[in-house]
Amino acid sequence: MKKLSLLSTAALIGLLTAPLQAGTEVYKQVAPPPPELYGLGFYGAIDAGANVFQNRGDDRTFSDNGIRDRFDPDFDDTLTVSPKNDVGFFGGIKLGYVFGTGVFRPTIEGDFFYNGFRGGGNFTLRDSFGDVLAQRNATTWINTGAFMGNFILRFAPGNQKFQPYVGAGVGVYYAESAGTQLTNPNTGTVTVNTGGGRNHADLAWQIIAGSDYYWTPKFSTFIEYKFLEYESTQIDTKQSRVLGQQLIGAGVRFHF
Repeated sequence: MKKLSLLSTAALIGLLTAPLQAGTEVYKQVAPPPPELYGLGFYGAIDAGANVFQNRGDDRTFSDNGIRDRFDPDFDDTLTVSPKNDVGFFGGIKLGYVFGTGVFRPTIEGDFFYNGFRGGGNFTLRDSFGDVLAQRNATTWINTGAFMGNFILRFAPGNQKFQPYVGAGVGVYYAESAGTQLTNPNTGTVTVNTGGGRNHADLAWQIIAGSDYYWTPKFSTFIEYKFLEYESTQIDTKQSRVLGQQLIGAGVRFHF
């Protein structure tokens, strides 16, 4: 009887232990997958937009009080020049690399773009009484290409889909005038129409700010602002003037 009792007890303990062991195998802990990282490594981009303003200076008035006054003291005509600051167009490509995976991500970028805007000005000749003697409008189109190297700091907070950035760049530009057209504003008659214009190459620098929104880890759309300055170190302009171009654009970025 004792042997039978011992066997029964052992069988009961075995039946109770089996489900417990089986239950421990069911509840296994599985580590969650790591979060996706947006906007890493090499990228290429295309962008386009408007050159909304160029600071080509205020109106300037010239008076003839020099040599001709010696012969005609009563001569006192004035010529007023009003530079044009019209909206232009820009478009280009970017190639860059994003360092790191944290919130702050240094970036280097090549920024190559066409930048065109209308130049020229309006000319008004007045006599000593202020009466208008003649008016002419001079118009030209300035075609330029900029080749910039940018240094950018990107911010990737939260889920990293929204990434603002700021930076600056230096480089060179090449500019060419498409010729000049002189028009009588009263009659619409073109009195002068030259062919090609002059060209010039020099240093350039810019300050940029923008923001990306990443739809996938490797694709984003972005908006960007540029303050772009073309230097004239090789031309003596007789005065210090900041062209101060204001460019606003948008584009798409692809990481690979």
